[in-house]
Amino acid sequence: MIVFLIVVIIVVVMVTGLYNTLVKLKKRCENGWAQIDVQLKRRYDLIPNLVETAKGYMKHEREVLENVTKARQQAIDASSVKDQAAAENMLTSTLRTLFAVAESYPDLKANTNMLAVQEELVSTENKISFARQHFNDTVMAYNTKIEVFPSNIIAGMFNFVEREFFELENEAEKEVPKVSFE
Repeated sequence: MIVFLIVVIIVVVMVTGLYNTLVKLKKRCENGWAQIDVQLKRRYDLIPNLVETAKGYMKHEREVLENVTKARQQAIDASSVKDQAAAENMLTSTLRTLFAVAESYPDLKANTNMLAVQEELVSTENKISFARQHFNDTVMAYNTKIEVFPSNIIAGMFNFVEREFFELENEAEKEVPKVSFE
């Protein structure tokens, strides 16, 4: 009877420990996503300043500015990790187009507001990249834990499910957009 009681206690302690580890990893995934969200919000806040600064100089490039604004809104409205990644890919692409077109406007390239927004955007892009990396590392640890024995049994019992990675779709989009007007 005592041996059975000891075995039950050991099993309960193991289950509790594995469950708590899974909960901690799940919370780290949620925190990682929240960090990405913070940086994306900062990026979204910078884009209207960029567009407004460029508007005065780029009177004939209305479509480019509208595309940036639409892509920003789609990124804000994205709900899942996969949708967010797709929306961010589109936003990065439209920003590249904006910066490529802006190269044709020497006065815009020299504008102090444009230079300040560029600098902030580069900083934010770097922070987004680090936040994505942290999130994906955390998701990998979580997904691995729910797949390995014996924690996979506990994960199945308590409905812990795999998380999606925040992945970029093609190689060109994996590069930070060039925002230099030099």
